[in-house]
Amino acid sequence: MDNGVQLYLDLLKKTLTNVIYEDPSNPAYPTGPADPRPHGDYDPTRRAGGEDWPLTAHTMVGLKRLDNVQECVERVLADNVPGDLIETGVWRGGVCIFMRGVLKAHGVHDRTVWVADSFQGMPQVGPEGRPRDHRMKMHEFNDVLGIPLEQVRENFRRYDLLDESVKFLPGWFRDTMPTAPVERLAVLRLDGDLYESTMDVLENLYPKLSVGGYVIIDDYGLRTCAEAVHDYRDAHGITEEIVTVDKFGVYWRRTS
Repeated sequence: MDNGVQLYLDLLKKTLTNVIYEDPSNPAYPTGPADPRPHGDYDPTRRAGGEDWPLTAHTMVGLKRLDNVQECVERVLADNVPGDLIETGVWRGGVCIFMRGVLKAHGVHDRTVWVADSFQGMPQVGPEGRPRDHRMKMHEFNDVLGIPLEQVRENFRRYDLLDESVKFLPGWFRDTMPTAPVERLAVLRLDGDLYESTMDVLENLYPKLSVGGYVIIDDYGLRTCAEAVHDYRDAHGITEEIVTVDKFGVYWRRTS
């Protein structure tokens, strides 16, 4: 790889995660017995592993999961795997901004980055919802998680990465995924937390993932998400090895 390309992408990752200015973690980040440490001060270990909600950074996934995104995107480019890139659940847009940055750094202009989100936070799920989702109270944090579409667009613009190769899919996944105008995907990245959100995306978009493409699951560390992943894989006979990225993220490469 050209040294200038790698320098740009490394700087982009550091900027998107804000490890340069070290903004604090939002104290609203939910913790439990497995992680009782109080949030507030910047913690480089947490930031690298995507284990906090930064106050100002444009992504919460951390450096390790951005490294994984770069690896997957560059591999499909090197192997000429056809298709676009998508993230479902984008928060402030940082991962999609990085995807567009990787494409632009490599001079790729014939792939779209799809940015799919409700742009109003997480849905409230009642007892009639999918298994265990009714126990998830993520909607209680929508003042942190609900980032308006125009703010995400503005974040792209600030990096000079808002162009015709970026397209937005606003709305709940149950409504947008069945009719999403996506023809073929090379990288499918899910960050929806809930069973329902994860299953809605897999059922509608995994069939569009090219052989040789990657599916990345950001919230595999959450029981609701992991259950949806395994239910879908079992139902469709998917046996590719699930590779761990960090505490929360995993991925696999489609081989058939």
